[in-house]
Amino acid sequence: MPRLDEVFKKSGVPTHTFVPPAEYDRVAVALRTPGRGIIVEGPSGIGKTSCVKRALDDAELSESCLFLSARKRADTELIAELPSMRSIGVVVVDDFHRLPDAEKASLTDFVKVLADEEDQESKVILVGINRAGQTLVEYAPDLLHRIETIRFGRTNIERIQNMVELGERALNCRIAIADEISTEAEGSFAMAQVLCHEACLQGHLLETSREAIVKDISVSLPCIRESVIADLHPRFFPISRDFATGNKLRKEGRAPYLNLLRWLSQTPEGALDTKEALAANPVLKGSVSQVIEKGHLQTLITTSDQLSSLFHFEPDTQLLTIEDPKLLYFIRHLIWSKFASQVGYFSIDFQSRYDFALSFAGENRDLAENLTNALAEREISVFYDKHEQHRILANDVEEYLAPIYRSESRFVVALLSKDYPRKIWTKFESDNFKHRFGENSVIPIWYQDNPPGMFDESRKYGGLSFDPAGDLSDETEAIASALAQMMEEVRAEDKGMNDG
Repeated sequence: MPRLDEVFKKSGVPTHTFVPPAEYDRVAVALRTPGRGIIVEGPSGIGKTSCVKRALDDAELSESCLFLSARKRADTELIAELPSMRSIGVVVVDDFHRLPDAEKASLTDFVKVLADEEDQESKVILVGINRAGQTLVEYAPDLLHRIETIRFGRTNIERIQNMVELGERALNCRIAIADEISTEAEGSFAMAQVLCHEACLQGHLLETSREAIVKDISVSLPCIRESVIADLHPRFFPISRDFATGNKLRKEGRAPYLNLLRWLSQTPEGALDTKEALAANPVLKGSVSQVIEKGHLQTLITTSDQLSSLFHFEPDTQLLTIEDPKLLYFIRHLIWSKFASQVGYFSIDFQSRYDFALSFAGENRDLAENLTNALAEREISVFYDKHEQHRILANDVEEYLAPIYRSESRFVVALLSKDYPRKIWTKFESDNFKHRFGENSVIPIWYQDNPPGMFDESRKYGGLSFDPAGDLSDETEAIASALAQMMEEVRAEDKGMNDG
């Protein structure tokens, strides 16, 4: 008699509950085409590998097929040798997207050769997450018509329902909330298995019911959801926290990694196009783009075994993906304001586009650039003209800059050197922010070699000093640290006001 763990499997390829996905026929036909490589791509947990294995079984090719995984060190060594082999039979390379670029390129050439020769004794099947096919084609555009790219999407609810029904039949039971579970799974066979497994556990059904009548499983979806999340919490909360804090918790920053995780949780398939996400979230664009463009996100993932096993970031496509549907389910049910507080951030909601906007004369760009970089490392958003040049050029300069200094930055940092009052643009900028002195929104940085008596108005307010004769790195660090400490206090005040 089948056991619960054999029917609703929480991991592995299903046996009693396999439902052919919509793409099954395309996979089956592609398998029969001599020499034609196959790329199977799509989000995790939707049955890609199960479909390939079943199609191989049905084509009676399983015994001669070699399954390799890019996650296994021993397998990657063999994968690297494939292009030098002939008559390899059917080889499936799972998690193809995880291979180093050089090995991806080598496999590309190999697949082309097999296709050109219509090799009857060799076929390579590459299985990976979203856009693995796009990445492969980018290595060799002429590969496009030599391979079969089969993209799996989220499974429709009818197929999830069919899977549940197969499980009910195998266990001789009826799950009262089967339709609700099918919806809750959000297109993932893997999550439907987990949810049905939990429903049966709560219904005290551990193996096929031997009763003559069908056993009814009457439990509520909230109870199932609560138990599943509680079960996932010990593993996935620490991982979510580690991702959200990045390399170091920056309470004064804009929580770029946490917001990437939040955006990822809102995607239908656990695949975030970060370029689209940045365009849709201009307030957070500066801080999040910094961690992407400087390679910090990639480094965070690749230097942690835990994170790299669950997340993947493709620099070429800038696609961030989750590779375990259970993690995606877990973060979808996070209360983000509570999670931010648990992680150590004061807030994830920001009213201003920038934390600081720098106003300075061109002669003082050395301090401005160093200060921008120092604040960016602290995940603080800074308007610095050089970083926005490509956008400024496409706009009326005055119309673009004026709102930034007038209201779109939380604070304006003015580098008040002897050159500052001589410039046209600093005059324009100060005209747009001078009213903010009384709002405690302008932070003067006074150059120590500036003749006394200039900008006397600014001396009424708190500011910092800069010694141009001192060590630039030390001076910059001191200023950046003071600004960061102030920003941390501001975040705490904002949280207190919001909580109140």
